[in-house]
Amino acid sequence: MVKNDATILKVKHEIIKEVAKLAYAGQLDEKKEELPYKISPGPSARFRCCVYREREVIRQRIRLAEGKNPDDRVSDNIVQVITAACEGCPISRYIVTDNCQNCMGKACINSCNFGAISSGRTRTYIDPSKCRECGKCAKACPYNAIADLVRPCKRNCPVDAVKMDENGICQIDEEKCIQCGQCIHSCPFGAIGSKSSVVDIINDIRAGKRVVGMLAPSWEGQFGENITLTSWKNALKKIGFDDLYEVGLGADLTAAFEAKEWAQAAKEGKKMTTSCCPAFVNMIKLHFPQLMDSISQTVSPMCALSRMLKSLDSEVKTVFIGPCIAKKSESRDSSIEGNADYVVTFGEIRAMMKAKDVELEPAQNDTQESTVFGKRFGNSGGVTSAVMECLKEDGEELELNVLKCNGAAECKKALLLMKAGRLPADFIEGMVCEGGCVGGPSSHMPELAAKKARDSMIGQADDRTVAQNLSNIELDKFSMHR
Repeated sequence: MVKNDATILKVKHEIIKEVAKLAYAGQLDEKKEELPYKISPGPSARFRCCVYREREVIRQRIRLAEGKNPDDRVSDNIVQVITAACEGCPISRYIVTDNCQNCMGKACINSCNFGAISSGRTRTYIDPSKCRECGKCAKACPYNAIADLVRPCKRNCPVDAVKMDENGICQIDEEKCIQCGQCIHSCPFGAIGSKSSVVDIINDIRAGKRVVGMLAPSWEGQFGENITLTSWKNALKKIGFDDLYEVGLGADLTAAFEAKEWAQAAKEGKKMTTSCCPAFVNMIKLHFPQLMDSISQTVSPMCALSRMLKSLDSEVKTVFIGPCIAKKSESRDSSIEGNADYVVTFGEIRAMMKAKDVELEPAQNDTQESTVFGKRFGNSGGVTSAVMECLKEDGEELELNVLKCNGAAECKKALLLMKAGRLPADFIEGMVCEGGCVGGPSSHMPELAAKKARDSMIGQADDRTVAQNLSNIELDKFSMHR
């Protein structure tokens, strides 16, 4: 699937593939300094102004692929700025364009309270040192001649965590960043990335450890109707994984336990939020800390499945695979025991496959490890549907009002209402990505493009209930609480 940042993705995945090749061969430390010259041999640059800058960008991306910060900065943040790649885009937000007619009305000048706009010979001019970016001039201009230019990274950040230093280079305010990753694919220069666990996973495989994959509920349809769970199992075993499980099973676990929480909260008149979207949980922690007690204490599907697998084999290493960047921060949260050891995106796992010349190949859709409700956890509204199904199976006759928040803007609005004590609903289902996990920043295909294949694949699943699906799991062997 060609995306707006297809060229950036091609280079990024090429770097991860080459890093993975060296890691599989046990030669990464020895030969990683040669990679910038292999990928950008020169003399002409492939994608930047010169080969020297290209090579520095590649060096910083190699560090990200190793799970390190791209430079010497000390930071625990998953989302990182690749400073060598940042173009320091102009930060003057409002710009007068050639559409300006230098009219006699001077609505733009008259609307400015800061004296930032003056009349030029052919058009008006905005002094960036005086402009306060209020936007009144743009609204006042009858010709729409004043453009509102916001850096793509800043525009796409839902919590205003993207800043610029004195040189115009992008910075991440870690006290605000919810690690959603929306900024990563919005930057047209590929100047923002996330730390990867690819090298750590390969090192565990080479060390003979049992490494097991866990495929996110949003996977179905992402690679077409013919790429099934069996396709994934076969491919991962070829690159050293011991096995693969469907996180939809973890979603069934989460739904079953969250249903009990909702039922109890409803009887006590307590309002609650879901806990499965890590970016949503991060939003509450950083921006609405007074609502922390309202977060469901049931663990996410990723953690639920990881704990189940670790209860069967305490030495197993679990790897979550999906479209989510924020899951990387969840896996590194030391306050949640037994969570996934590693998280990789669809692109990162495919780079590992390419390093071993392995492709996802069509296979029969004959393996199902979760219910339809668990599979739909990846869609906006899917958590609510699954929990309501579990309440029904438990014989709870409750009429609950659930506010299903689709995207960061809706999440913030709902949390503001909850903070003010004006939330009309009983519960909030928070999904920071529009469409749910299927709209995650590292999805292989956009939600709508994958919808037909996804609906078809899920439509082939059987009608087992959540209770039936969990009947053979020893629930007393692991905890489902945070």
